[in-house]
Amino acid sequence: MGKTIIEKIIQDHTQDEVKPGKIVWMDLDIRSARDFGGPNVAKHYEREYRDEPVADPTKTYFTFDLCVPACTLKYADNQQICRGFAKKHRIAVFDVDKGIGSHVLMEEGLACAGKTVVGTDSHLNILGAVGCFGQGMGDVDITFAFKTGKTWFEVPESLRVTIKGGFDWPTSAKDLTLFILKNLGTEKAALKAVEFLGDSTTNLTLSNRITLCSMVTEMAGIIGFVPQFDEPFVQEILDFSGEKMMSIQGDPDAEYSDEVEIDVSGLPPQIAAPSSPTNVFDVSELCGTEIHSGFIGSCTNGRLEDLQEAVRVLKGKKVKEGIMLKIVPATQKVYAELLQEGVLEDLFRSGAIISNPGCGGCAEGHIGLTGRGEVQVSTGNRNFAGKQGKGLTYLASPAVVAASCVRGEICSPEDL
Repeated sequence: MGKTIIEKIIQDHTQDEVKPGKIVWMDLDIRSARDFGGPNVAKHYEREYRDEPVADPTKTYFTFDLCVPACTLKYADNQQICRGFAKKHRIAVFDVDKGIGSHVLMEEGLACAGKTVVGTDSHLNILGAVGCFGQGMGDVDITFAFKTGKTWFEVPESLRVTIKGGFDWPTSAKDLTLFILKNLGTEKAALKAVEFLGDSTTNLTLSNRITLCSMVTEMAGIIGFVPQFDEPFVQEILDFSGEKMMSIQGDPDAEYSDEVEIDVSGLPPQIAAPSSPTNVFDVSELCGTEIHSGFIGSCTNGRLEDLQEAVRVLKGKKVKEGIMLKIVPATQKVYAELLQEGVLEDLFRSGAIISNPGCGGCAEGHIGLTGRGEVQVSTGNRNFAGKQGKGLTYLASPAVVAASCVRGEICSPEDL
């Protein structure tokens, strides 16, 4: 019997039999912890293993991306605990200047096709964008991974999703992702690996794939893969991380729990209304809804291509008086690209507020929080009640966020 993508990757990292539902011991290529969860990893390790060395310091990392630089005493202490542990065990730290840890691991060529990576990040499955198995885990599991270089894992079933048809600007990968969420909800992909196939997936760029794979978490899935790609994508990955993109495909006779077709022909821009990423509408259905702020960033939409999409809408225009448009680039590398391409200047001249690289838009301590009564349009991946403050958050593409901030109300770029 053939194997799915996730089964192939796991089989390459275990001596156990791999099939859905079976628990296996899996070797890990990279183990990481961030400034949320990381301090507990350090404390657990010192309590359980004292001065014993980690399994392999060259495969172990800390990433700081949540509250960077620290703006609360809690995060300042947490980050310093991790730095002290890292120095003691000769572990590398991607510190507060580097940006979102999952993105940095990809940029550095540490997370690449066929590898296994774990960390204290619920969106580490974003690494599926480059064919890598990434998984967020609790701090106790990560502590064990630091010590042994292994973890146990239950092999998931796989869902095959075929995307039919295509769409044109201003519809983007974020709109595609939201439409898939609308169709799959949180049940069809729950606890499964998802393989996204179809002609419209072949030419998705890295930024597009990152957007799609990031929100598999919101589908309640384990991880998403986009196995079809073209030669420009191979070159993009080579330029991005210095790694050759390896093709990992599911076997023709692999078993899938289900197969779903989603037609996106002529798909218009989409938006997820409060308070669920699956509560999705055509933007046209919610046009005119008053907003107070916008946010562009997060692990889902914080790369150069995402911000270029915003500038495509904003150039020559101004954010409406009284509206806050907050921008958080994903990484230091992205920030440098924004400088080189003149994108930061365009954003600044349009009235956007630009911050240093990091997560943003997700939780307390991040740029992108909302106050009571505030309505925000965000490129983030979650809009659960209370997650980003006491206001209301709508999820949309960078282009829709930019257009809405120009008008002061939800609208499509075509409405400007």
